[in-house]
Amino acid sequence: MPPIKIKIKFLLLCFFCFFVFNSLVFAQNDTIKPEMRAVWIATVANIDWPDYPTTNSDIQKNSFIRLLDYHKSNGINTVIVQVRPSSDAIYPSPFEPWSQWLTGIQGQAPQPYYDPLEFMITETHKRGMEFHAWINPYRAINNVFTASISDQHVTKTHPDWFINYGEKKLFDPGNKECQRYVVEVVKDIVTRYQVDAIHIDDYFYPYPIPGKQFQDYASYSKYGNGMKLDDWRRSNVDSIIFNLYSSIKQIKPNCQFGVSPFGVWRNADKDPRGSKTQAGPTDYDVLYADILLWLKNGWVDYVAPQLYWEIGNKKADCEVLIDWWSKNCYGKNCYIGLGVYRAGSNKAWRDKSQLPKQIEKIRSTPNIQGMVFYSSKSLEKNLNGWSDSLRLNYFKNPAPTPKLK
Repeated sequence: MPPIKIKIKFLLLCFFCFFVFNSLVFAQNDTIKPEMRAVWIATVANIDWPDYPTTNSDIQKNSFIRLLDYHKSNGINTVIVQVRPSSDAIYPSPFEPWSQWLTGIQGQAPQPYYDPLEFMITETHKRGMEFHAWINPYRAINNVFTASISDQHVTKTHPDWFINYGEKKLFDPGNKECQRYVVEVVKDIVTRYQVDAIHIDDYFYPYPIPGKQFQDYASYSKYGNGMKLDDWRRSNVDSIIFNLYSSIKQIKPNCQFGVSPFGVWRNADKDPRGSKTQAGPTDYDVLYADILLWLKNGWVDYVAPQLYWEIGNKKADCEVLIDWWSKNCYGKNCYIGLGVYRAGSNKAWRDKSQLPKQIEKIRSTPNIQGMVFYSSKSLEKNLNGWSDSLRLNYFKNPAPTPKLK
């Protein structure tokens, strides 16, 4: 065969191979579905960040960069950072003092001075990740026996707004002034910072303490308006959820509002709409959080139920609950909260296949768009080798975050 024909055939073969290769690459990219791959970063009690309280801003910055890079390397695409742990702030707030968990002394700024929230958002976005600002709406003091409280703290300026319960001091959810105050705090964050979402967790009315009553009867007498106590308490939480959502959307329509409730809304023995579980506390009956109402009415953009039970748990089976939430998210994004911290806590959680099975269940279930891991420190410790599993297997290929519905 003449050399010229050989060259032409060779070039045609190369072109064909190049075309097929690129077609496969593009096809593969097209099949990478958006998936929430998030991690909670708790600041209260220095659970995850900063490693310890310090006024040294360089130590804080370097610690956060190290943490971000670690999660990015494992395929995480979103960080949910607690920026308001106990009515104090991991940023310069016009309403609340600097957090004791940041600098060691409530009200004391880091040195050299910087804005930690602005820094964290910038570094997160540099890496192509989302930043969700996590706040606790009702917790004011985490431990009244050990906390050193600034004179500028809201418990000092408005002591009549609060109720002591166990070791904690909490906003009175039924006090309308408290509701307005919390909404103003969130409006300030959304106005001044480029957060991708505001995120609240499961701390609504408190988890019950045996033998103790939550003393909100003065507000009930003032605002109850003839409602049953349980219904009135639920209406208070409904009200703040609606006002938070409305305020966020008025300022930045594309800023998301997400809620991470306790994993059981109601047990089926109390309500046929509930899950086939035997949970002690539930959102609706104990925490007074009617998450289904919020989803149905469109008051939240996503829900991330905390399903920290193992597959096969007799009272709250993780698989049963994943199926239940997939059928009850009312078209909103649903991400499953997974308890990595539980690794080694019992026989089921010593099984290295426990978390992979949960991930596979999530991915095979309709209407579930991803997962959130609690917590950052547990992933950093690579418990049961699960961080390696994310990096080398489940999150090997990057995925975009789900779009707002």
